[in-house]
Amino acid sequence: MLSLPEIVDRDAVPYIAVSARVTLPFDDRIGGIMATLFSHLAENELRETGPVFFKHNVVAMPDIDMEFGVPVDRVVECPKGFVSGILPGGRYAEISYFGPYDDLITVNGVLIGWAGHAGLIFDSRKEDDGEWFANRCESTITALKSSLTRKLHTTVSIRLKD
Repeated sequence: MLSLPEIVDRDAVPYIAVSARVTLPFDDRIGGIMATLFSHLAENELRETGPVFFKHNVVAMPDIDMEFGVPVDRVVECPKGFVSGILPGGRYAEISYFGPYDDLITVNGVLIGWAGHAGLIFDSRKEDDGEWFANRCESTITALKSSLTRKLHTTVSIRLKD
């Protein structure tokens, strides 16, 4: 099931993430990356304040520079391989999906197509190695500890230019 796309206002949110360059499909890497992230959270006594997200920083299909993260209570210094910062607030194009993770390429395409038809401009730019996004996230509302093939609730959000 797919929601209708909409424009939402989001607040800035501190987060921590594992950064990685992945090639689609990357399902086999998610478990290890998330275990590394949650181990780091526990070791540093960081408190989760929201759902897990996959942040697409630079997209050059099928390769993506990503951050696998979670909102936390504060920004912290991180060792190599981790990122801590602020997800930017502002206006976002957003769509929600209930279904398997494998369908998220299509869901992203629906959101991007709708935004283009509506004349919306993403906070992004073309770079030599792909398209850079200020914030393009897939937030998984349903716990990732369950199978990636069951019906997940995922929200896809892409920041719009001011």
